[in-house]
Amino acid sequence: MTKSAQIIAGGAVVISQDSVLLVHRPRYDDWSFPKGKVDGTEIIPVTAVRECDEETGFRVALGPYLGIDNYDVAEGRKAVHYWSGTVREDVGFAPDEEVDEIAWVHVDQAPEKLTYKQDQVFLERALSVPLTSPLVILRHAKAMKRSDFSGDQDGLRPLSGKGRRQSKVLVDALDAFGIENLVSSPFVRCRETLHRYAKFLDTKIEVADALSEHGHEQDPDATRALITGLMHDPRPTVVCSHRPVMNTILETTLGVLGFNTGAIQEFPWANKLSPAAFFVVHRAFGPDGRVTLVNIEQHDVPGN
Repeated sequence: MTKSAQIIAGGAVVISQDSVLLVHRPRYDDWSFPKGKVDGTEIIPVTAVRECDEETGFRVALGPYLGIDNYDVAEGRKAVHYWSGTVREDVGFAPDEEVDEIAWVHVDQAPEKLTYKQDQVFLERALSVPLTSPLVILRHAKAMKRSDFSGDQDGLRPLSGKGRRQSKVLVDALDAFGIENLVSSPFVRCRETLHRYAKFLDTKIEVADALSEHGHEQDPDATRALITGLMHDPRPTVVCSHRPVMNTILETTLGVLGFNTGAIQEFPWANKLSPAAFFVVHRAFGPDGRVTLVNIEQHDVPGN
């Protein structure tokens, strides 16, 4: 690895009540947040969750994205992507040569405990974001080519081998954000995209014709009504649909959040999802039931 190499890493600022989770690394004798390098082709939020689990014994669900910490290390330029995190499970801390101690530190004392001043910036960002629930908008994984499909009903066209591999990756990706509620187009390629995750959760996929290409074409208002309802539902949810339906889904999502109908064109990611790629819409719910946007992030899954 040359000095010019870029090292990508993911981490989490995990807050519980009034305390933040910190780790001590004996190699550097420092206190910081759980974080680590991407392993192979895993997507960065999965890295953040995995590293938190490995270093602290806490399984977390990611909240809003907090940004990137860029700095130089011996191997090159390092970019650590941080998310806020909430605890889902304590599986037990096991000290090792990388992390020998962890601590829950009151947020008022954390700036004195943290070794690096830049970490204080990410702590402040994590403290500034409200409690959120994600709505994941997912394009189905890569499907068999139409030219290779011998059936006469396009809704029966399944995932390709690459698509099935992508569906495996999506298990960890969706779990990273704590997704619990699964809603899909009835088309086989959409249901197959979520099938492994449904088995992982031991839950069922809710099927909605309004998310299919045909259903949307016949009644786009039904699609809008479905997405509006899901946007007001605080459960962490994934919606799996097709590229031709994405504009309606995104426009409706932004409309619920208070943007005008043309706002989608202001977003560089509009309608550009590749197979198995997804948006995470981090929503906050007010006491009056109003839904507000905290942030939106996009992730691509390898295999296209």
